[in-house]
Amino acid sequence: MTNRFDTLKRVVFCDDFDAGLNGWTTVIGNYEDSLDSMLPEYRGWRPPMISNLTVWDAGTTGSLDGCYAMKLATRAQEGNISHAMKRLTWRRPARARFECYFSFKPEPSRMRLGDTDVRAVGFGFDLQESDAKGGAKRVHPLVRYLNAWKGERVRRWQYKDTHEPFHSIGASGETVSFCPYLSKDWKDLPGGEQRLCYNEIATKINWHYFRLDFDLESMSFGGMRCNDREFDLSGIEPIRIPAMPNLWCMFQPLIWVEADSSRRAFLYVDSAALSVEEM
Repeated sequence: MTNRFDTLKRVVFCDDFDAGLNGWTTVIGNYEDSLDSMLPEYRGWRPPMISNLTVWDAGTTGSLDGCYAMKLATRAQEGNISHAMKRLTWRRPARARFECYFSFKPEPSRMRLGDTDVRAVGFGFDLQESDAKGGAKRVHPLVRYLNAWKGERVRRWQYKDTHEPFHSIGASGETVSFCPYLSKDWKDLPGGEQRLCYNEIATKINWHYFRLDFDLESMSFGGMRCNDREFDLSGIEPIRIPAMPNLWCMFQPLIWVEADSSRRAFLYVDSAALSVEEM
């Protein structure tokens, strides 16, 4: 299966979701003593599931080359997010590459195209440097494809380089939380306009290739590719915040989808790979 990807020297994982979720899970907002202490932004986020892509008109289509894909589905609420990540740590700072085949659509609950019902799909990492490094940082390299905004087509890539304020959770002073995925403070990627294939009715699925490179040594972006387009990210910054007390060497690839209307937004991932190449 790795032949479909342009992996670096060492493959950390190569997931085909015909075999289950393979450790992909949602982010749960931090809480202390009670779930009521969780930030409101995280409440109601939906975890990933396995889907055979059954639709009402064509039946079960399956994934790109099998029966199942990983599916993220938001609630039927504008701005609602569904999110998935895989929780790893890294052995050595190296060049990292995340790749996947994905597709997005709204829930086909109406006989209309619905190409503006999905606001955005996003990709990135949640990282933290080693405790052996002075001045270590937690780093979020995040990019998203802004498909639509308030019902208007946008179709461009964006990035974020600022973070939300920390919020204390509970009374102990040991737990804080923030949410970097909301539709706030995103910046347009220079030259980031791209029209993706969005087939004529709401039940037709077309798969897209995505790749994101990031250097764990310098904690800086490399390149990005979606289908036929290469994007230079070397001039942009990821989110950088002070290191957290218990997240050393964290290495978490992540994806998400956001709804732009009162219809559920779906993100499907057929397969995903993470690879590294030591300098």
